[in-house]
Amino acid sequence: RIRHFAKNMRREPTDAEAAMWRLLRDRRLSQNKFRRQVPFQKFILDFVCFEKRVVIEIDGSQYAESARDTARDSILMAEGFRIERYWNNDVLQQPSDVLEDIFAKLAEP
Repeated sequence: RIRHFAKNMRREPTDAEAAMWRLLRDRRLSQNKFRRQVPFQKFILDFVCFEKRVVIEIDGSQYAESARDTARDSILMAEGFRIERYWNNDVLQQPSDVLEDIFAKLAEP
């Protein structure tokens, strides 16, 4: 069920998700491989680089201070992932700034 939902999300991304995917796909970011809309445990991760253990989430204002996101982040951090969140607006209006920030985060140990 979750895999089917993730597949549908890949087919119909939001504008911000589509913009982010154009930035991350094809190992464009220092040869780091990202996958999108990936089922992981009981969640769907927007973008993930398993090699660097980095999850990138693209959020709208409806997710501000979400208790569900906090619980999910705790589980992901326990699994060794770092979670980076970007607002839809930032991805759409300042993609180079977002990309630069992601690049810097990937360089961190």
